[in-house]
Amino acid sequence: MNTKPENMCLAPWVHTYLSPQTERRLCCASREPAQSFKQYIDTTSGTGEYNPITLEEHWNSEYMKSVRRAHMAGEEIDACQVCNKKLLNTDVYRDYFWNLFKHKYDEVVASTDETGYTTMKPVSWDYRFSNLCNFKCRMCGDMLSSSWETEQRSNDMIDYGNPKNNWMDPTVRKQISEFQSQVVEKEFADAVTEGRVEEIYWVGGEPLMFEEHWKYMKQIIEQEDGSKIYARYNTNLSRIEYKGTHLYNDILCNIRDWQICASIDGTGAIGEYIRDGLDWSKFLDYYKQGMAVQKHPNQMRLDFTLTLPGLYGVKNMFDLSKELDTMLLAKVTFAFTPDIIMSPMCLPRNLLNDKVDELLEQCKEATWKQQPLIDVLKNLKERPTFAEEWPNEYEEGILKGKQRMEKIDNLRKTSYNINNILQRDILNWWNTI
Repeated sequence: MNTKPENMCLAPWVHTYLSPQTERRLCCASREPAQSFKQYIDTTSGTGEYNPITLEEHWNSEYMKSVRRAHMAGEEIDACQVCNKKLLNTDVYRDYFWNLFKHKYDEVVASTDETGYTTMKPVSWDYRFSNLCNFKCRMCGDMLSSSWETEQRSNDMIDYGNPKNNWMDPTVRKQISEFQSQVVEKEFADAVTEGRVEEIYWVGGEPLMFEEHWKYMKQIIEQEDGSKIYARYNTNLSRIEYKGTHLYNDILCNIRDWQICASIDGTGAIGEYIRDGLDWSKFLDYYKQGMAVQKHPNQMRLDFTLTLPGLYGVKNMFDLSKELDTMLLAKVTFAFTPDIIMSPMCLPRNLLNDKVDELLEQCKEATWKQQPLIDVLKNLKERPTFAEEWPNEYEEGILKGKQRMEKIDNLRKTSYNINNILQRDILNWWNTI
């Protein structure tokens, strides 16, 4: 086998990603300039005009060829900041693609010419067929949740003067819907029918709300391709059955391997506050059902996103992971502006460090299954806080973030809110904003 350059990722050869607004990216974690409508992670605004491109147009475009050339040369590119700088978590997506597809590396080299053109076709798919979701998680938004979108529309909270929001214009929305049904779904359907799919990442929106999920997973099994499929899920786990088809008993037991990252931000009342729509007891029941059928410990995972209020749920999440003897993944709320008040990085350095030290003291005797949480907690003390990263915009940013959160709480008539969760010095800081 050839030696892989240090910064090389296999995603540009094996993986294809599409957002609910049909924006194409290297992967869900890549920070690229927007095409039409700026996504939450994009580096620059889009045109606001809807100009979708097909997979065929995208796959060996001048842009994709330039990305492949840079990766094969071992160069760092701006789009890959999340992996290069470990902005989300300490286990980076680049390593995931390598671990899953390293057996294809010689093919990657042999199939790619000096321009970056490849004869390989994607075998790993992350197609988000819509923003359909039954939750309104407080760190999310309308582009990834139809429930958020409905709330924003119903309360005149959408700035239609911002090109970023043009995707919600009725005419554009119709165009997106037509492109999704006529082009996007056909691309995926063809790959399934031709047996070209090896890995699928089902994520949304809420993927278990997607009819496409149930349709194509059943087709894969019926055409006897289940033995080569690895299916990953990032799901709120509010549903495990659809029209008589059971996720565990009818789908997952009939494929090569699978993994469910069950999205959660805290147990009990804290979890239900952050993830508006969560029924904690139902979530726990469905998670335990998954554990009852898993064949190895990497199949069921608690996917814990660390938020400001979620700092007060860390110990319970740690204890739950140990009680169930299950994997506890961890990542930090994405933030590229200082108004993302749900991120723990909004805290002043002294308060953040004190809270992290307290949590590390509480979460002793971690096994390898809780170690990702410990790593992320320790990393909080190393990454810049909002005040350190944006010293001139910090005060205005956190005020804007707090006002937005309070507006949402008032809108949703939330009796249990962040004021009931924060404690002592952090609550005092909150009240001074």
